[in-house]
Amino acid sequence: MITVDLDLVRKYDFPAPRYTSYPTAVEFRDYPTPAPLLAHLDRTNRDAATPLSLYFHLPFCETLCWFCGCTTVISTNHDLANAYLDHLEKEVGLMAPHVHPDRRVAQLHYGGGTPTFFQPPQLARLSAIIRRHFKFAPDAELSVEVDPRRLSAAQVTALRESGFTRASLGVQDFNPQVQLAVHRLQPRAMTEQAINWLRAAGFTSINLDLIYGLPHQTVASFTDTLTQVLELNPDRLAVFSYAHVPWMKPAQKLLERETALPSPETKLAMLKLITETLTARGYRYIGMDHFARETDELAVAQTQRTLQRNFQGYSTKAGAEILAFGISAISQTPLSYRQNHKTIEEYYAALDRNELPARRGLELTTEDTRRREIIMRVMCHLRLDFAELSQEFGGDFATTYATELARLQPLVDDGLVNLSADGLRVTELGRLFLRNIAVCFDAYYAPESKRHSRTV
Repeated sequence: MITVDLDLVRKYDFPAPRYTSYPTAVEFRDYPTPAPLLAHLDRTNRDAATPLSLYFHLPFCETLCWFCGCTTVISTNHDLANAYLDHLEKEVGLMAPHVHPDRRVAQLHYGGGTPTFFQPPQLARLSAIIRRHFKFAPDAELSVEVDPRRLSAAQVTALRESGFTRASLGVQDFNPQVQLAVHRLQPRAMTEQAINWLRAAGFTSINLDLIYGLPHQTVASFTDTLTQVLELNPDRLAVFSYAHVPWMKPAQKLLERETALPSPETKLAMLKLITETLTARGYRYIGMDHFARETDELAVAQTQRTLQRNFQGYSTKAGAEILAFGISAISQTPLSYRQNHKTIEEYYAALDRNELPARRGLELTTEDTRRREIIMRVMCHLRLDFAELSQEFGGDFATTYATELARLQPLVDDGLVNLSADGLRVTELGRLFLRNIAVCFDAYYAPESKRHSRTV
């Protein structure tokens, strides 16, 4: 069990990246054409053994959750999905020639938006499009984000027939007053029914998403939510701190009408409650808001050092190259990132011109790739082996990064990191402060920046 020291949390609560990538997406720039970024993709295809991780962004939602920070299209017209599938099919067809035909898909994820906005025939069509162009590894992991309010047994069957075995369900909070305040009414019975359908169909891993820091939440009310969530016996939990960024997501201004937003002290108390409750109940704190049972593949991957972090969060498939499709989707090669147009109109227009819809991105320098490796090992493996990194990078690691290592001294003094001549180890308590540790190695980080959420 992890015991949370609230004085330390207060000390290290400042804006910092979430490090789903390095450099982070705020460093991306516009590209007139995706050709320079695609050149990096073409280079990696010389090795047919490098696995692929496919991501499809399915942006439609019937209603807007006012806390949401995702790229969404709000509509109740399910026929819109057909036009979107037409353009996804074109995008996959345009991308396929850049991919070695012998490469295997190790991972597929549907995110959103609400993937379960798509009806069973539409889900079957999307699966057929993907499998027409890509070959899957026998042990490929297929996961999908599910909105219990927009789920039918027929959709579960369609997803299972397409090979999906993992599902992540948005819950946020079971308190009716909180649900009303954030415009997401979802009784427990609805969530429980969705879980029962998924497990009966053969889904082997269920993740539940929660958010703390929403209007009307208290320590007592969130204790009740956690109690109810644990009764559902999820394999994984992601418990996020609500990031209020109305300058980026204007809909969040609606929450400012509420007078019952939790105080900073209440949020800290909820963080303590969440961490201590879940770790006491047998969940390992993976890091960055994620918890998993000790026997779950996520926890096993961390132990075996095969855990990876990307724009979808933590993944068990280290070493996979990400190909992402749909609006706003971000792809990753060893030497670049590229992001599609963020609006459906621009996305459609590019594909209608027979152009791949990548608009923004970043070409990485050698130093970028080294710092990415350092930060990802901190975030995923919770340690750095200096001799190992010296061999990989060339030159003495501790000497090259002496300035960065010196920045860690306050965290060492506070027991968050153990630092020796051989390497760095994140302590059990230090798992709560991975962003604070990683930022010490971030060459782009500006402490005065307002582009990032706070660590708590």
